[in-house]
Amino acid sequence: MNITPDLFSYRKYWAKRFGTAPQLPMSRGDMDALGWDSCDIIIVTGDAYVDHPSFGMAIIGRLLEAQGFRVGIIAQPDWTSADDFRELGKPNLFFGVTGGNMDSMVNRYTSDRRVRSNDAYTPDGAPDRRPDRCVTVYSQRCREAFKDVPIVLGGIEASLRRIAHYDYWSDTVRRSVLLDAKGDLLVYGNGERQVVEIAHRLAAGESIDQLTDIRGTVFIRKQTPAGWTELDSTSVDAPGNQAPKLNPYHGESPGCTKETSGSKSEALIRLTKRRTSGDRLVIRLPAYEAVKADPVLYAHASRVLHQETNPGNARALVQRHGDRDVWINPPPIPLGTKEMDGVYGLPYSRLPHKSYGTGKIPAFEMIQHSVTIMRGCFGGCTFCSITEHEGRIIQSRSEDSIIREIETIRDTSPAFTGVISDIGGPTANMYRLACKDKAIEAACRRPSCVYPGICKNLNTDHTALIRLYRRARTLPGIKKILIASGLRYDLAVTSPEYVKELAAHHVGGYLKIAPEHTEPGPLSKMLKPGIGTYDRFKALFDKYSKEAGKEQYLIPYFIAAHPGTTDEDMLNLALWLKRNGFRADQVQAFLPSPMATATAMYHSGKNPLHRVTRTSETVFVPKNLKQRRLHKAFLRYHDPNNWPMLREALKRMGRADLIGNGKHHLVPTWQPEGIGNQHEGTRIARKALPFRTQHTGLPTTKTKTPRKSRRMSKS
Repeated sequence: MNITPDLFSYRKYWAKRFGTAPQLPMSRGDMDALGWDSCDIIIVTGDAYVDHPSFGMAIIGRLLEAQGFRVGIIAQPDWTSADDFRELGKPNLFFGVTGGNMDSMVNRYTSDRRVRSNDAYTPDGAPDRRPDRCVTVYSQRCREAFKDVPIVLGGIEASLRRIAHYDYWSDTVRRSVLLDAKGDLLVYGNGERQVVEIAHRLAAGESIDQLTDIRGTVFIRKQTPAGWTELDSTSVDAPGNQAPKLNPYHGESPGCTKETSGSKSEALIRLTKRRTSGDRLVIRLPAYEAVKADPVLYAHASRVLHQETNPGNARALVQRHGDRDVWINPPPIPLGTKEMDGVYGLPYSRLPHKSYGTGKIPAFEMIQHSVTIMRGCFGGCTFCSITEHEGRIIQSRSEDSIIREIETIRDTSPAFTGVISDIGGPTANMYRLACKDKAIEAACRRPSCVYPGICKNLNTDHTALIRLYRRARTLPGIKKILIASGLRYDLAVTSPEYVKELAAHHVGGYLKIAPEHTEPGPLSKMLKPGIGTYDRFKALFDKYSKEAGKEQYLIPYFIAAHPGTTDEDMLNLALWLKRNGFRADQVQAFLPSPMATATAMYHSGKNPLHRVTRTSETVFVPKNLKQRRLHKAFLRYHDPNNWPMLREALKRMGRADLIGNGKHHLVPTWQPEGIGNQHEGTRIARKALPFRTQHTGLPTTKTKTPRKSRRMSKS
């Protein structure tokens, strides 16, 4: 859809009248100070409000503000009544409801289903400031507060629960969150295009029920309308060509529209055309009731959904829930570079809301001096939900835009000491990497561009990133540019010059990377490269660190109890750790997040990376608590508390030869009374290096211990 003159006029009117807020209002007093009698849109979020582009509510709020709408924020409301949801009055257009930067269940519970002791997105890390499944709870309270106001769900919690999904915490398949929350529309993925179009069309007088043609949205309807062709999902899950490729751009180029005189913000986000009669094709997935009752059908539905995630060829999906259909439109068109620049160039204060006073928000403390340079990830790791949310097509900012943000931090942040803590994104080194051929990219259905090897059509040139690093680190007033985002080392080894730049200038002693495992069985289920690639990267990293005269170490991440991992696999990983002198402080067992491919493996015992049938490949899944704890114990083989469990397991596995007091043994034969740190088996090795495995996104801090034995731990 093109923006009409009427919509432009509406936006210009409000932009001229209200301008830009220092921070978006969170109270009636804030609204009064801005001269507002009401808000057009109110965003309800499970996170504390931080006006920083690393927080989703800030991006969406500032973007809508730039479009001329008055936006209010209700952050971490008391959900036991509707009172807090009435604080800003009745919104003129809609409530936008999000769980925040993390799924609320991942945020509140560990992989052992234990309640976390803190919340990094809350002032002073206080726990219990959000409910379980907060998108559902918040939406219901919004409905209670103002029953006739449309409710639009968004953020990662809604995005990953847009369809019938396995929920680890209840150990069941749950309905689409859109039904449970009683929302009107769900926005999935990066939501800029969708939210802007929703706001403009509602402002122009359309009803929420009419908004059924926006890419990247989910809605409910009774049945498939006339003029649409349905395909059963079992007919499309087969090798070879599946359907004529659709053109998602409908004749338009995927960039910004040209700026129109009078308003700089008009070119921020381009709205795409609506569907035409030529692409009215929808794939019907097995119904919610069917996938809930049959894990094999669940794995099949998961496979088909993941095949339909490329904006270039994805088709609409529909899934029956009772007497209603949950309709999933194709993914949104990725933002172009100019659009990304516009989004990150909005007037963020880059600070928590003033109402928090001196309260410290741990997530903000960690990222306040970091800069996002790109979005998306084409790695396709099955345990990760980044690609299900942000997509596989890399969306990069321009170099000038990134430099401007670094200069803004330098010139305006009161806490800045000269160190940029990170310039990266979901992955540190995918900036400006893309398929060499746009036609191939639009037709591709591969889950990963780098597994089992790097695709020959993928451009892996790191030149643009190297140039960015060099320009950033030479800016006046900048002492150090660190790289804290996860590094894709199988890409890095294709560019020794990048590794040299990284090791010489952008590592603060430790660099985190994620081999995840050493054994081919679990690695094949993760879509991760073999450990030999890690060895090649380590050789380059050590070489260039030495040339730079620096003592630097790699911090590898590993996952315990991932689908496809046997006890023998974990034993082999423990032996590799011992041989290489690694000792884990914090370790993480696999956590089945909603909609991830590995979660489908966990629930079904099938491998949806290949066609799913009753007789197709069965995946071993370590599910019971005792086995999951054993797998974590192998990662911490040096911990005396784990020795009794490991001795028992080694005897059962026929590997009692690994029990003893020699250097080649994994655990000692005996354990003295009380503290065992003086025993040979527990003494901290002089050369041992630390690592941490953590996939929850929670921030970490370094403890002040001697350099050679420093640990990484959760804050």
